[in-house]
Amino acid sequence: MSAINLPRIIRVGGGALAELPDALGQCQLARPFIVTDPYLRDSGMLDRLLAVLGEAGITARCFTQTAPDPTVTLIERALSALHEDDHDCVIGFGGGSPIDTAKAIAWRAVHPIPYEAMKAPTQNDRPGLPIVAVPTTAGTGSEATRFTIITDEARDEKMLCVGLGFLPTIAIVDHELTHGKPRRLTADTGIDSLTHAIEAYVSRRANPFSDAMALSAMRLIAPNLRRVCADPADREARAAMMEGALHAGIAFSNASVALVHGMSRPISAFFHVPHGLSNAMLLPAVTAFSAPAALPRYAGCARAMGLADAVEGDQSAVARLVEELAALNAELDVPTPSAYGINPDRWRERIPLMARQAIASGSPGNNPRIAEASEIEAIYRSVWA
Repeated sequence: MSAINLPRIIRVGGGALAELPDALGQCQLARPFIVTDPYLRDSGMLDRLLAVLGEAGITARCFTQTAPDPTVTLIERALSALHEDDHDCVIGFGGGSPIDTAKAIAWRAVHPIPYEAMKAPTQNDRPGLPIVAVPTTAGTGSEATRFTIITDEARDEKMLCVGLGFLPTIAIVDHELTHGKPRRLTADTGIDSLTHAIEAYVSRRANPFSDAMALSAMRLIAPNLRRVCADPADREARAAMMEGALHAGIAFSNASVALVHGMSRPISAFFHVPHGLSNAMLLPAVTAFSAPAALPRYAGCARAMGLADAVEGDQSAVARLVEELAALNAELDVPTPSAYGINPDRWRERIPLMARQAIASGSPGNNPRIAEASEIEAIYRSVWA
């Protein structure tokens, strides 16, 4: 038996933003609170969203101060703004951070429990305010997931929070909102999506539904990631990447992520590395470590990505996969932690704590090869160079 959870309404395709008022009307929502970031405010993207709502007679208030890795302090500030008026839903407009922030405040507007009590393995299934997700990057898949990440700045911990209360009611997936995004952001969010798909497919909690979504995501992302980084104006590649990110988000929300994500969160928390980039740093090494425990699954990833055909043996296919992930990092200029500028002494001293936080998040328990703390520490050391 598999438990499958999806947003109630998903509108996908170029120009889908225009469908937002109709989707809100379907759910009898009319008083949105928009959560976004300063870049989208200043670039005119927020005005584009407000114009769509305004043409339908919908007035919205906005919180535009979200930042990467939303913190407890930031979420509390956004909640104060939300409570200044009577809102019936929260729209997360942007990449993973604005959508994660929107999820957290929508839920906490109804359930103001201690933040510590929200983190995994707690299941936050009670509904909060309805969440509307409008992604502007092809990466996190957060528009279709039941997860959010909150950083407890007092303890330098990125808390994974899980539950149906964080699953958006409406997802508007419009690839036109990603056009013009810079190469670095496109690369990092694209590898993040690929990581979601791979980890969902090899997860111990994979199921036939998540498998179908994960394989579809890999088929969409693998041939288009380099292409969209080479030509940001490639409309066809942008569309494929956006759909791939959605499918990958659906896959891991209904299976799970695994060791890459478990190890990635502490890197982001301690060293403020963007989430997609920290995933990319780890993906080749974690794949090489994990593959012996699930050769057929990783070989399936290689075949979905077009790296091997059906007659090639699993061992050879997996070798091609590991080589491709390393090559992808090299071609897309993914830095190692040392090249990113992280102090080596701080990295070394944090490794034991990062390993403990990775295990505590629960994600490594879904990995096909269960890693001991000493093995996680060894992987952290291996990606330093």
